[in-house]
Amino acid sequence: MEARKLASVADLLACPDERVELIGGEIVRRPLARGEHGMVQGATHDELSPFQHKDGPGGWWIATEISVAYEAHECPIHDLAGWRKERSPERPRGVVELTPDWVCEIVSPGHERKDTLILFLLLQRHRVPFYWLIWPESRALIAYQLDGEHYRVIATVEPARVRIPPFDSVEMDLRYVFGE
Repeated sequence: MEARKLASVADLLACPDERVELIGGEIVRRPLARGEHGMVQGATHDELSPFQHKDGPGGWWIATEISVAYEAHECPIHDLAGWRKERSPERPRGVVELTPDWVCEIVSPGHERKDTLILFLLLQRHRVPFYWLIWPESRALIAYQLDGEHYRVIATVEPARVRIPPFDSVEMDLRYVFGE
């Protein structure tokens, strides 16, 4: 029996398909984004936009659909990810190798295991300080913060005006995020 060859970031970059990511050494197709997913992703980015402006709280680069290479065989595409400008003075470009300070995944039906287990453990292992999961269908957000070696839940919220670390200096309107 032949051992399975793990795909690398180089294999991912050579792949002609644009809607793929590298998870556990396997190049996998990303799910087609549904309308609800795209709307929640865009609205979340809108709500966090003050953190990118110099006249707001500032201090962040926030990107959508960005590939982050954590390890030779791990390069997921995050729905949203952010880097503090103090750690990354230059805007992230290409496949980013610097670990984000915050990641947010919009949980898609049929892909819950990837977001709630596989990425959760990967981000925890790479010490991403904050990880948010948003469920459009359930209209809920769960925020995790790294506490030592493990994540702990810091917020479980439904549509309302909220302040959630690391963006708690500005109130975020989850009613807008969920299209209410």
